[in-house]
Amino acid sequence: MAGTAPIADDGATAGPGDVYAQSVRCLDIAEQALREAGATLADVIRTRVMLVDIARWREAARAHGERFSQVRPACTFVEVSRFINPEWLVEFEVDAVVATTDPGDSVTHEGP
Repeated sequence: MAGTAPIADDGATAGPGDVYAQSVRCLDIAEQALREAGATLADVIRTRVMLVDIARWREAARAHGERFSQVRPACTFVEVSRFINPEWLVEFEVDAVVATTDPGDSVTHEGP
């Protein structure tokens, strides 16, 4: 699992005020975490999208659809009251299953 917030490389909030831009950044972070774990977007089985304003779900869904239109993981959108940083409008959680050669191996990554 990778949980992501819209944090830019410099530590600032990516895309202030822009749910779509923040969603893209969250998905960039998640995709990088997947690569580091030996996975790809094709290994994703479930996503969760948390928004402080559920009325803006279409903006996050647009970014989600751009990445997952071919994968089609189970997806849930939920409204939350706030995040640690009040500039964050959205966070994503991404669950993936990665086949390993040793059934005892497991990889968990929580990001950013």
